[in-house]
Amino acid sequence: MAKAPQKLVLSGSRDIPFDRLHLSQSNVRRVKAGVSIGELAEDIVRRTLLQSLNVRPILDADGEETGQFEVPAGGRRFRALELLVKQKRLAKDAPIPCVVKAANDVVSAEEDSYAENTFREQLHPLDQFRAMRAMVDKGQDIESIAAHFLVTPAVVSQRLKLAKVSPRLHEVYAEDGMTLEQLMAFSVSDDHERQEQVWELLAHSYNRSGAYIRQKLTENSVRVADKRVRFVGVEAYVEAGGGVMRDLFEEDDGGWLTDPSLLDRLVTEKLQVEGEKIGTEGWKWVATAVDLPWGVTNGLREIDGVPVPRTPEEEARLAELEAEAEKIEAEWSDDPNVPDEVHERIAAIDVEIGALVERPLTFDAQEMARAGVFVSIEVDGSLCIERGYVRPEDEPVIESEDGEADAVCGVDGASAGVEGDTLAGTTETNVVPIGTTSGGDDEEDGEILKPLPDRLVAELTAWRTLALQDAFAQNPSTAFAAVLHAFVLSTFYTYSRESCLELALSKVSFGFAPSGLRDGAPAKAIAERHKRWADRLPDSDKDLWDALLQFDGAEQAALFAHCASQALNAQAEVVPKYDNGRISKHSIERRIAHSHVLARAVGLDLVGAGWRPTVEGYFRSVTKPRILADVAEAKGSKFAEMIDHLKKGDMANEAERLLEDASWLPEPMRTPELLDAPADDPAAEIDAAELPAFLDDEVQPVDVDDDDGEAVAAAA
Repeated sequence: MAKAPQKLVLSGSRDIPFDRLHLSQSNVRRVKAGVSIGELAEDIVRRTLLQSLNVRPILDADGEETGQFEVPAGGRRFRALELLVKQKRLAKDAPIPCVVKAANDVVSAEEDSYAENTFREQLHPLDQFRAMRAMVDKGQDIESIAAHFLVTPAVVSQRLKLAKVSPRLHEVYAEDGMTLEQLMAFSVSDDHERQEQVWELLAHSYNRSGAYIRQKLTENSVRVADKRVRFVGVEAYVEAGGGVMRDLFEEDDGGWLTDPSLLDRLVTEKLQVEGEKIGTEGWKWVATAVDLPWGVTNGLREIDGVPVPRTPEEEARLAELEAEAEKIEAEWSDDPNVPDEVHERIAAIDVEIGALVERPLTFDAQEMARAGVFVSIEVDGSLCIERGYVRPEDEPVIESEDGEADAVCGVDGASAGVEGDTLAGTTETNVVPIGTTSGGDDEEDGEILKPLPDRLVAELTAWRTLALQDAFAQNPSTAFAAVLHAFVLSTFYTYSRESCLELALSKVSFGFAPSGLRDGAPAKAIAERHKRWADRLPDSDKDLWDALLQFDGAEQAALFAHCASQALNAQAEVVPKYDNGRISKHSIERRIAHSHVLARAVGLDLVGAGWRPTVEGYFRSVTKPRILADVAEAKGSKFAEMIDHLKKGDMANEAERLLEDASWLPEPMRTPELLDAPADDPAAEIDAAELPAFLDDEVQPVDVDDDDGEAVAAAA
């Protein structure tokens, strides 16, 4: 009969006075790591010893036990206890729980020490999250937990946030089905259902990065950095019942607002209140909008205001600030290491001086009674208030000699950029919001690669027109040649329409313009340049001729280019079904062809100017086959195949992300390469023609932001 295997016998345990224990030289830990001895001692004070020491009897020369014990495993705990004895917080003969092994055990003391540190396994992160969640549920605060486990409160908050992720996703993470980075990304949202939907979406996506997960979880929210949020304020939004999502693991610029409709209502209400305040100044109407439509002031007469003079106190304060600024500049101008507080003070002085120099305007009461105000929101969330615009129908009526009534019209008698009934208001308020349209419903996707919609082509080329205007204005020689070309066509070729310059300098407006066009980089550059020139020109047109003669050649050329750019029109307008005598398909084609000539001449770069293919600005207006074709063209067919199974909304979002840095443009925004220019090409001849001396290549663009009126040549 076979002998039964001997059962395992564990080493015995006993309490041994601390003064009979000695740290063994067999302890393999030599390098200090992890929690310090002092911190471990404090933890023992809080919760006592959680693990026994591993000890062996010390033998004398005859091999007999001496009553003393060495500690080969548990050296850090021994040192922590030793520290507590030195601090007189633990008695030197206090009993210490120990597991006692034989001095001559077949397993060496070094092996025991090594094994204790090798086979120890850290808690799974998920167990850490759940443990901290349990502590909080039992009443412990975040600061106490952080102090007890030697981490920052931010770390505890992060782990508690991870504990709130869907239990289903916790299970996936526990089975190594997702990475910690992915789990951290899911913690952005507290909506378990949406978290699980996104996880299912990842099963069909090549992209499973944390950034993609965050983008999907926040796509129906509004960033706190949005100008609408800055205008209303996060506090007001939260007080009204709105929720905010925060990412505790990445920079999120304040997070995301989860209730866009509530935000829009608060924005509308606050704009109404602000508009009514402005309306009490005596204006006939106040029009409010988050973004004013492009060309909203076209056809409206702008009334002149008189700057409010500075008070003696303000004059004294201005002089004081300027003196302080000069002193700081003299003190630090040659020092390459200017302290941050000095920079901050300089910035504060600039802001205060700007407030004193930019004076509010006062207007004639009679003019105000027939004029109105446009109120919108700046990028930083502040109000943009544009006062003093009169519609043609609000102009005073003057009796003519034949007894008929004539209205005094605005510029060229043009119609208002905003319809009269739109701004009429009601009997209760003169504040009226200006609405914008998104371009209608999505068209049917279908399976046919259709041409781009006419309206979208018009919107895209409106953006291109502004960028081309901006680049054109920075290239005086090209502007001169283009206008000369147009003048020659008008003089010698009566019916020619080869030029895209709409002379005589009629400022271009857009029948279709994408939302936010006024906030684009080209629009802002044009507006800033226009203001700088306006500040240098005389107030009265009677003094203009003499003032222009005072400009040197470079200044005249730069001003010429700026004025000419305002007439440049490269928009592919929507041709009406029935000819209205104003535009035709043929005239637009020839206009666009000439715009390519100018674009090549000025080196037009729409990507550098800031245009990107976004959901709002492009993909929402095209079909799924078009999106796939665009992605394939920009990134390759394999990328298109990765998203061809998605729904239209998800496909558009993915396409925006894929093409963000692809430097890709839709066909209407591209400038074709010039292959072989005909020898008799008028544009080529003008390009090759010798220009006036003041327009040669050595002339640099002029910086017109100059207080004393002298020209300053900008660096090339």
